[in-house]
Amino acid sequence: MPFRLILSNAMEKKLVFATNNQHKLQELRQIAGEGYEILSLADIGCHDDIPETADTLEGNALMKARWVNERYGYDCFADDTGLEVAALDGAPGVRSARYASETGHDSAANMALLLENMRGKTDRSARFRTVIALIKGGETHCFEGEVKGEILEAPAGCSGFGYDPVFRPEGWSITFAEATPDQKNEVSHRGRAVRKLLEFLKSE
Repeated sequence: MPFRLILSNAMEKKLVFATNNQHKLQELRQIAGEGYEILSLADIGCHDDIPETADTLEGNALMKARWVNERYGYDCFADDTGLEVAALDGAPGVRSARYASETGHDSAANMALLLENMRGKTDRSARFRTVIALIKGGETHCFEGEVKGEILEAPAGCSGFGYDPVFRPEGWSITFAEATPDQKNEVSHRGRAVRKLLEFLKSE
């Protein structure tokens, strides 16, 4: 059944999110609130290893959304997120999840490599960027969110995921990993991108 804003008896809107990353799903569901039911790839029977081989965040997000749309017939949205560090010329960037290994998603190894590469750097400024690609009714729309901050010299906190323990947002005294989910979602790159997505959908 193609994606659409389906109103159930509970007036819940259903959105297909092209991911099986449980951290992202939980975060998206918290940001979207009770008015939306976020469906994962598993929920629609997709267990593919979707390639992410583009050289930009937007390219990867579009690649994932198109994969689901073309093979499963669902309109959907997908995201890609990167940590861009000034002293490393924007790295790890689009390779953030695969920074330490081609197989990817080893957060501890990624953080260890980042801190090693940042050793001795005086400029520790960085930013997180999220790009969301939505395919709806044959049209493509992209939404971006970013948050600026700095890279610490050692991890702090045990909440969140990815690089959260070493990233302290601008104006904060704690890292994303020391914040509550609500605190993080209020200012995070993903939170900002998702709110733009939801505002667009509400305007339709």
